[in-house]
Amino acid sequence: MKRHFMKLLFTFVMAGILVACQNGQTIKEGNNAMPERDPILDESMPIPVSAFAPLPQRTGSRTQTSGTVPHVQIGVELVPAVNDELYRLAFALPDVENKPTIVSLPGARGLWLSDEVTLVHPEVIVSGREFAHIHPDGSLHAPLPVERALEAVEKGWAEMHPWADQRDGWEGFVMLFTPQSIDELDVIFQLILDSYNFVTGRSITIADLDG
Repeated sequence: MKRHFMKLLFTFVMAGILVACQNGQTIKEGNNAMPERDPILDESMPIPVSAFAPLPQRTGSRTQTSGTVPHVQIGVELVPAVNDELYRLAFALPDVENKPTIVSLPGARGLWLSDEVTLVHPEVIVSGREFAHIHPDGSLHAPLPVERALEAVEKGWAEMHPWADQRDGWEGFVMLFTPQSIDELDVIFQLILDSYNFVTGRSITIADLDG
């Protein structure tokens, strides 16, 4: 009888421990669950890297650059129709103005954020409210989250700015190469949008934009 009672007691205790562990795991997973985000604007939550879709591998030869400042491409010509679409998309972003650059070479156009926009990462902006700029050859300089910048470099879409490891806040500052086709522009514009969301804390997707 005593042995039977001890066996029942042991079974009861183990069952209680198992239930407690399961409840604890449920609570833990609930605390770590990804919170829902406003699809258009949530300035309290910078976008986590896990929210980014993986980039495709860019085909063709690696773009050559000066590797120094001024940081420019070598031997790259833009495709007029693709470049026109790049400008249309970039300057259609909400609260972005087309202004002459205040940080880059003459002829470059700055993507300037209006004063109403909250800057979640002001430290990544070179000067003023110009968070990125398009060079006359269709390439761009823009800040990205470090992990996204490294992915863009690895997949052949970008190169780190020569001063990226020398200035605080520039760890994800990259040159995005000139898109040579609409398919390439799709990727480059996604990275521009990633940069925009990173700086502003917004969570706009391509699907949210008109046209």
